[in-house]
Amino acid sequence: MSFTLQLGEAAKDFSLPATDGQTYSLASFEGAEALVVFFTCNHCPYVLGSDELTRKTAERFMPKGVAFVGINANSATTKPEDSFEHMVARMSEHRFPWVYLRDETQEVAYAYGALRTPHFFVFDRERKLVYTGRGVDNPKDAGRVTVSDLENALEDLLAGRPVRVPVTNPIGCNIKWEGRDAHWMPPEACDLVL
Repeated sequence: MSFTLQLGEAAKDFSLPATDGQTYSLASFEGAEALVVFFTCNHCPYVLGSDELTRKTAERFMPKGVAFVGINANSATTKPEDSFEHMVARMSEHRFPWVYLRDETQEVAYAYGALRTPHFFVFDRERKLVYTGRGVDNPKDAGRVTVSDLENALEDLLAGRPVRVPVTNPIGCNIKWEGRDAHWMPPEACDLVL
Protein backbone atom coordinates (compact mmCIF):
# COMPACT_ATOMS: atom_id res chain seq x y z
CA MET A 1 0.00 0.00 0.00
CA SER A 2 1.33 3.43 -0.92
CA PHE A 3 2.08 5.98 1.75
CA THR A 4 0.93 8.98 -0.26
CA LEU A 5 -2.72 9.35 -1.27
CA GLN A 6 -3.20 8.00 -4.78
CA LEU A 7 -4.98 9.57 -7.74
CA GLY A 8 -8.72 9.00 -7.57
CA GLU A 9 -8.74 8.49 -3.82
CA ALA A 10 -11.06 10.56 -1.67
CA ALA A 11 -9.85 13.45 0.46
CA LYS A 12 -9.37 12.42 4.09
CA ASP A 13 -11.50 14.29 6.59
CA PHE A 14 -9.96 16.35 9.36
CA SER A 15 -10.95 18.61 12.22
CA LEU A 16 -8.15 21.06 12.87
CA PRO A 17 -7.74 24.44 14.56
CA ALA A 18 -6.83 27.43 12.41
CA THR A 19 -4.89 30.59 13.11
CA ASP A 20 -8.17 32.54 12.80
CA GLY A 21 -9.58 30.84 15.90
CA GLN A 22 -11.95 28.56 14.00
CA THR A 23 -11.90 24.79 13.55
CA TYR A 24 -12.17 23.45 10.00
CA SER A 25 -13.11 20.12 8.40
CA LEU A 26 -13.71 19.00 4.83
CA ALA A 27 -17.33 20.07 5.24
CA SER A 28 -16.15 23.65 5.80
CA PHE A 29 -15.27 23.77 2.09
CA GLU A 30 -18.20 21.79 0.65
CA GLY A 31 -19.24 24.68 -1.58
CA ALA A 32 -15.91 24.83 -3.38
CA GLU A 33 -15.58 23.57 -6.96
CA ALA A 34 -12.09 22.30 -6.13
CA LEU A 35 -10.00 21.99 -3.00
CA VAL A 36 -6.25 22.45 -2.62
CA VAL A 37 -4.83 20.96 0.57
CA PHE A 38 -1.14 21.64 1.05
CA PHE A 39 1.27 20.78 3.81
CA THR A 40 3.42 23.74 4.69
CA CYS A 41 5.23 25.32 7.63
CA ASN A 42 6.83 28.49 8.94
CA HIS A 43 10.54 27.91 8.42
CA CYS A 44 11.36 25.78 5.35
CA PRO A 45 13.28 27.72 2.67
CA TYR A 46 11.24 25.98 -0.04
CA VAL A 47 8.04 27.28 1.57
CA LEU A 48 9.46 30.75 2.16
CA GLY A 49 10.74 30.86 -1.41
CA SER A 50 7.39 29.98 -2.97
CA ASP A 51 4.71 31.35 -0.61
CA GLU A 52 4.19 34.46 -2.71
CA LEU A 53 3.75 32.29 -5.83
CA THR A 54 1.21 30.19 -3.92
CA ARG A 55 -0.51 33.43 -2.88
CA LYS A 56 -0.78 34.50 -6.55
CA THR A 57 -2.17 31.10 -7.50
CA ALA A 58 -4.71 31.25 -4.68
CA GLU A 59 -5.75 34.80 -5.60
CA ARG A 60 -6.15 33.73 -9.23
CA PHE A 61 -8.22 30.61 -8.57
CA MET A 62 -10.22 31.41 -5.42
CA PRO A 63 -12.64 33.63 -7.41
CA LYS A 64 -13.20 30.57 -9.64
CA GLY A 65 -14.39 28.50 -6.69
CA VAL A 66 -11.16 26.88 -5.54
CA ALA A 67 -10.55 26.67 -1.78
CA PHE A 68 -7.00 26.61 -0.38
CA VAL A 69 -6.09 24.98 2.93
CA GLY A 70 -2.57 25.09 4.37
CA ILE A 71 -1.72 22.55 7.07
CA ASN A 72 1.34 22.66 9.33
CA ALA A 73 2.06 19.20 10.77
CA ASN A 74 5.69 19.77 11.72
CA SER A 75 6.83 18.81 15.20
CA ALA A 76 7.31 21.97 17.26
CA THR A 77 9.73 19.93 19.37
CA THR A 78 11.98 19.51 16.34
CA LYS A 79 11.28 22.99 14.92
CA PRO A 80 10.00 25.37 17.64
CA GLU A 81 9.30 28.01 14.99
CA ASP A 82 6.52 25.75 13.68
CA SER A 83 4.46 26.10 16.86
CA PHE A 84 0.87 27.27 16.64
CA GLU A 85 1.86 30.58 18.26
CA HIS A 86 4.36 31.20 15.47
CA MET A 87 1.76 30.20 12.87
CA VAL A 88 -0.61 32.86 14.20
CA ALA A 89 2.17 35.46 14.10
CA ARG A 90 3.12 34.50 10.54
CA MET A 91 -0.44 34.78 9.27
CA SER A 92 -0.83 38.11 11.06
CA GLU A 93 2.27 39.40 9.31
CA HIS A 94 1.74 37.98 5.82
CA ARG A 95 -2.07 37.71 5.62
CA PHE A 96 -2.06 34.78 3.24
CA PRO A 97 -5.47 34.16 1.62
CA TRP A 98 -5.76 30.52 2.74
CA VAL A 99 -6.78 29.10 6.09
CA TYR A 100 -3.78 27.84 8.05
CA LEU A 101 -4.43 24.74 10.16
CA ARG A 102 -2.39 23.00 12.86
CA ASP A 103 -2.07 19.20 12.72
CA GLU A 104 -0.54 18.75 16.17
CA THR A 105 -0.96 14.95 16.27
CA GLN A 106 0.31 14.58 12.67
CA GLU A 107 -2.60 12.21 11.97
CA VAL A 108 -3.75 14.23 8.97
CA ALA A 109 -0.25 14.34 7.49
CA TYR A 110 -0.10 10.55 7.82
CA ALA A 111 -3.57 10.14 6.32
CA TYR A 112 -2.60 12.18 3.25
CA GLY A 113 0.90 10.79 3.07
CA ALA A 114 2.52 14.21 3.16
CA LEU A 115 6.19 13.96 2.30
CA ARG A 116 7.58 17.47 2.27
CA THR A 117 6.84 21.14 2.78
CA PRO A 118 5.28 22.21 0.57
CA HIS A 119 3.31 19.20 -0.73
CA PHE A 120 0.11 19.92 -2.66
CA PHE A 121 -3.02 17.78 -3.09
CA VAL A 122 -5.74 18.93 -5.53
CA PHE A 123 -9.25 17.49 -5.27
CA ASP A 124 -12.16 17.82 -7.69
CA ARG A 125 -15.80 18.66 -6.89
CA GLU A 126 -16.36 15.11 -5.61
CA ARG A 127 -13.15 15.45 -3.54
CA LYS A 128 -11.26 12.86 -5.52
CA LEU A 129 -7.53 13.42 -5.90
CA VAL A 130 -6.54 14.70 -9.36
CA TYR A 131 -3.05 16.07 -8.63
CA THR A 132 -0.36 15.56 -6.01
CA GLY A 133 3.19 16.88 -5.78
CA ARG A 134 5.06 20.15 -6.09
CA GLY A 135 3.58 23.58 -6.64
CA VAL A 136 6.37 24.82 -8.90
CA ASP A 137 9.61 23.40 -10.28
CA ASN A 138 11.91 25.66 -8.24
CA PRO A 139 10.18 26.56 -4.96
CA LYS A 140 13.36 27.76 -3.27
CA ASP A 141 14.01 30.47 -5.87
CA ALA A 142 10.90 32.05 -7.37
CA GLY A 143 13.01 33.84 -9.98
CA ARG A 144 14.01 30.51 -11.51
CA VAL A 145 10.54 28.96 -11.75
CA THR A 146 9.63 27.77 -15.25
CA VAL A 147 6.62 25.54 -14.51
CA SER A 148 3.69 25.83 -12.09
CA ASP A 149 2.33 22.31 -11.88
CA LEU A 150 -0.29 23.48 -9.40
CA GLU A 151 -1.66 26.15 -11.75
CA ASN A 152 -1.58 23.72 -14.69
CA ALA A 153 -3.55 21.17 -12.66
CA LEU A 154 -6.15 23.74 -11.63
CA GLU A 155 -6.49 25.07 -15.17
CA ASP A 156 -7.06 21.56 -16.52
CA LEU A 157 -9.48 20.63 -13.75
CA LEU A 158 -11.63 23.74 -14.13
CA ALA A 159 -11.65 23.33 -17.92
CA GLY A 160 -12.91 19.76 -17.57
CA ARG A 161 -9.72 18.25 -18.98
CA PRO A 162 -7.62 15.46 -17.48
CA VAL A 163 -4.72 16.95 -15.54
CA ARG A 164 -1.75 16.95 -17.92
CA VAL A 165 0.81 15.94 -15.28
CA PRO A 166 -1.11 14.50 -12.33
CA VAL A 167 1.84 13.34 -10.17
CA THR A 168 5.14 15.06 -9.46
CA ASN A 169 7.67 14.67 -6.68
CA PRO A 170 7.19 17.36 -4.05
CA ILE A 171 10.28 19.52 -3.58
CA GLY A 172 11.01 20.78 -0.09
CA CYS A 173 12.00 19.94 3.47
CA ASN A 174 10.88 16.68 5.06
CA ILE A 175 7.87 16.78 7.32
CA LYS A 176 9.32 16.97 10.84
CA TRP A 177 7.84 13.88 12.51
CA GLU A 178 7.55 13.94 16.30
CA GLY A 179 10.26 11.97 18.08
CA ARG A 180 12.25 11.39 14.89
CA ASP A 181 15.38 12.79 13.33
CA ALA A 182 14.62 15.91 11.29
CA HIS A 183 15.41 14.05 8.05
CA TRP A 184 13.47 10.85 8.84
CA MET A 185 10.71 9.64 6.54
CA PRO A 186 8.42 6.67 7.14
CA PRO A 187 9.90 3.68 5.26
CA GLU A 188 6.70 3.28 3.28
CA ALA A 189 7.04 6.88 2.10
CA CYS A 190 9.88 5.89 -0.20
CA ASP A 191 7.53 4.37 -2.78
CA LEU A 192 6.84 7.37 -5.00
CA VAL A 193 7.75 6.33 -8.51
CA LEU A 194 7.18 8.46 -11.59
